[in-house]
Amino acid sequence: MSKEYKTIQEVAGPLMLVRGVDDVAYDELGEIELSNGEKRRCKVLEIDDGNALVQLFENSTGINLESSKVRFLGRSMELGVSEDMLSRVFDGLGRPIDGGPDILPEERRDINGLPMNPAARDYPSEFIQTGVSAIDGLNTLVRGQKLPIFSASGLPHAQLAAQIARQAKVVGTDEPFAVVFAAMGITFEESNFFVESFQETGAIDRAVLFMNLANDPAVERIATPRMALTAAEYLAFEKGMHVLVILTDITNYADALREVSAARKEVPGRRGYPGYMYTDLATLYERAGRQRGRNGSITMIPILSMPEDDKTHPIPDLTGYITEGQIILSRDLYRKGVQPPIDVLPSLSRLKDKGIGAGKTREDHANTMNQLFAAYARGKDAKELMVILGEAALTEIDKLYAKFADEFEARYVSQGYRTDRSIEETLDLGWELLRILPRTELKRIRDEYLDKYYDKK
Repeated sequence: MSKEYKTIQEVAGPLMLVRGVDDVAYDELGEIELSNGEKRRCKVLEIDDGNALVQLFENSTGINLESSKVRFLGRSMELGVSEDMLSRVFDGLGRPIDGGPDILPEERRDINGLPMNPAARDYPSEFIQTGVSAIDGLNTLVRGQKLPIFSASGLPHAQLAAQIARQAKVVGTDEPFAVVFAAMGITFEESNFFVESFQETGAIDRAVLFMNLANDPAVERIATPRMALTAAEYLAFEKGMHVLVILTDITNYADALREVSAARKEVPGRRGYPGYMYTDLATLYERAGRQRGRNGSITMIPILSMPEDDKTHPIPDLTGYITEGQIILSRDLYRKGVQPPIDVLPSLSRLKDKGIGAGKTREDHANTMNQLFAAYARGKDAKELMVILGEAALTEIDKLYAKFADEFEARYVSQGYRTDRSIEETLDLGWELLRILPRTELKRIRDEYLDKYYDKK
């Protein structure tokens, strides 16, 4: 039986100081029993010479310093994992909130996980089809990759996240595929939107959802992505599944980290975020990947809304260092009605070359991708010139490029949130758009592919 302490010294906001403790470790869970028998949970943030600083999961009202007791549980936060988690919805601490029964766990796992040995990592190389042309065709997602989506307030990243979660699949194999979806600091309406979006398409059958609402405690928000990744690691490396983990919104997670850091009176770093935020984010992102000798994989799409649309803000800045590229949503395209408003030119998937080509997508993929990028960039330049000098200043070929840019945005990027395009449809649409330009302009594509696809009307 664990020892009880009646030595609560003070309570300040979400923090509580307990004196005279022994044999208590950092990150250990505790239970506070109030005088009326009610129990609340907490975890140890700091141990200093027999004094434990603990953080409360619930609020501190009603905690009486004289009569409340604290008991430490001798373990850190754990998640009971089992294949029965698929098709279920949990709160940020792993408790079912969908009205179904509790999970009977096959095992219990520490949510902090263990870092993957770099020597045991396998290089990401297999294509994942999201059904979104701007990603599949131009910024391809590869199994085991970390590819964040940089959004901004008011942009439809929730719709894009739900679309990818519903549509993502590994093409050409019957290997088991699952989605682990974790939402942090979202509203009740957003939570409903995600759950209904999964249910109406049947995608919930292969998904595990963790929902942390905006009015839940900050410390729960810090646990939510770790719960999700623990479930993903179990499904991937114990059950051999290919798991796509979507985390939204990392900005809310980082704000919770800042809140806890401020409560602990730590010295703040850039914009008030703790100096260890880089390390903290890395402990999440680096849990994605593939392991040698194991079938499963974890591919991660963290979504973050950039405060003030600022790419240099600490959260997107640090995320960019740790991950392999980024998909950027654009306010200008959103105003034009492009859905999803993915800005393909500054977007980048650093591993895209590893997941495309013959046997993975199609042999013409790399050439057409480069040509579409080049043509769209030139078309945007031509349109800017048209705004300044008028249409009369453009050559005939410039006008074709300007037309290409408009068609590219309207037909290739803008596909709506309900359209699921196969990679063949995406590549064929790319060729259709390239036929706007004369064959002599397509200098980035090999003649054999031009003969095979450009001349095919």
